[in-house]
Amino acid sequence: MTRRKTRQIQVGTVKIGGDAPVSVQSMCSTDTRDANATIEEIRRLEEVGCELIRVAVPDQEAAAALPKIKAAMTVPLIADIHFDHRLALQAAKIVDCVRINPGNIGAWWKVEEVIKAVNDHGIPIRVGVNGGSLERHLLEKYGWPSPEALAESALNAVRSLEDVGFTNMKVSLKASDVHHAIDAYYLFAMQSNYPLHIGITEAGTAMTGAVKSAMGLGYLLSQGIGDTLRVSLAADPVEEVKVGYEILKSLELRHRGINVIACPTCGRVEIDVVRMANELEKKLGHIKTPLNVSVLGCVVNGIGEGKEADIGIAGGEGKGILFKKGKLVRKVPMEELMDTLIVEVEQLAKEKEAEGNGEPVAAVATDGWEPLIPRGDQPSTLGKEIPVLPHR
Repeated sequence: MTRRKTRQIQVGTVKIGGDAPVSVQSMCSTDTRDANATIEEIRRLEEVGCELIRVAVPDQEAAAALPKIKAAMTVPLIADIHFDHRLALQAAKIVDCVRINPGNIGAWWKVEEVIKAVNDHGIPIRVGVNGGSLERHLLEKYGWPSPEALAESALNAVRSLEDVGFTNMKVSLKASDVHHAIDAYYLFAMQSNYPLHIGITEAGTAMTGAVKSAMGLGYLLSQGIGDTLRVSLAADPVEEVKVGYEILKSLELRHRGINVIACPTCGRVEIDVVRMANELEKKLGHIKTPLNVSVLGCVVNGIGEGKEADIGIAGGEGKGILFKKGKLVRKVPMEELMDTLIVEVEQLAKEKEAEGNGEPVAAVATDGWEPLIPRGDQPSTLGKEIPVLPHR
């Protein structure tokens, strides 16, 4: 997989774009004015590996809570600002990045004040474009929040910021429709090299949103597009982070924690694979070291099917086996099988950490990017002539 070469910015301690790994972020669901509740949720997000955390700043009371929240965090804090640019000016003194939407922040002089504030504090801006808040003239031009309208809004904002010498930014072009989001990101990526925050906005509930995000973000990432991501779910934000990492794991872009390989169950299975696999994910969620752990229900084929795993178990006919790298280690009584696996996985993780193994990251090309699929099979926007969108 060859990643699109983008500019690199830094949000607090996290590098985004260039040769940096794709980072996973989320947004607090708490009322930011309740600093204690927000901090509690942030700590849960940090525990599952969230690398950047955004909070809504709808008013002065929320802005006043930012110093306390920031002081309690170990990852960068992003302030989400809409409508009132004065909140961005206040937040810029505290946070690591400010998100604004050019469709609702107001007159250009207000944007210039935000630019001066973030420049004074050395932090970037996220230009966030959404289908639900496009500028009126673009809606009139295109008739609806089309991918072209999203891309033109983002490109116009970028060019306006460049006109006053500002380049410290990342960009998002989110839509709730998977096809529209893909096309909008493609249009922008063809005409700009700023790092992209990718996401399917308002994706839905935990299951529906995870599927839509996996399809949209997975496709973009497989084509080299995307430098940081958020999976937007109507669910606990901790689940957003978990799904984000699973998407990156499946593409072998990031490896964090255990990856459970479990058979889909069938009439031959004699152990409760579903319960055991879910229990493993829950009890081993604290492990950060990348490990493939296999849970298989067939003692005959278990070693063969689990040969790609670092460690695993297979069971059936009242007995179980423990294997590592496809080789039998020992037989284990069924009632001890799960506890044995948990102990062995924790020990293996400690051994790997002691070896100082770094986190595998996909190689980054230094000369641009190429899609992995034939030109004729690319998404709908690329089947048409790519419009070079005009200046403002």
